[in-house]
Amino acid sequence: MVLGIDPGSVSTGYGIVERKGNALVRICHGDISPGAGLPLSSRLLFITKGLREIMEEFRPEAVSLESVFYAKNARSAITLGQARGALLVTVAEFGIPVYEYSPSSVKQAVTGNGRAAKEEVQKMVGLLLKAGLIAGKKDATDALALAICHLNSHSAGLRVKGEAALLHTGRTI
Repeated sequence: MVLGIDPGSVSTGYGIVERKGNALVRICHGDISPGAGLPLSSRLLFITKGLREIMEEFRPEAVSLESVFYAKNARSAITLGQARGALLVTVAEFGIPVYEYSPSSVKQAVTGNGRAAKEEVQKMVGLLLKAGLIAGKKDATDALALAICHLNSHSAGLRVKGEAALLHTGRTI
């Protein structure tokens, strides 16, 4: 069972997928959305509490996260980095390994095209999970795509174009 996380400070998408035989099965998905009106520290606390509840309930074996990207807006990049940091610390509390994938690797794993449009990724996530279009925000669909990417790249003992990076081994010091 893999938890995909699409980090954000206003809305963090999550999706849990597991492989049963040759089928990919969606366990749950959604958004943790504290709202933009709260101070950043309150939003980060809200998101980490929500993630902690999900992890306690489902106990995933791995977490799949989108790798850091280069943003044109420095303030947005810093805020996203703070959200990612809060999420990584929360996952580390559970000792669960975190794998990172580039956006193009996720698109490649889900659609077969590393330059696919978001709508194409959304459609393929629904097809792969035999769920039609996934209800809810695009953040949750992106999180499901991250979980699918990890399951597809690791089920065959492969890494998507060698881009998966293990961020945390779960080892305590």
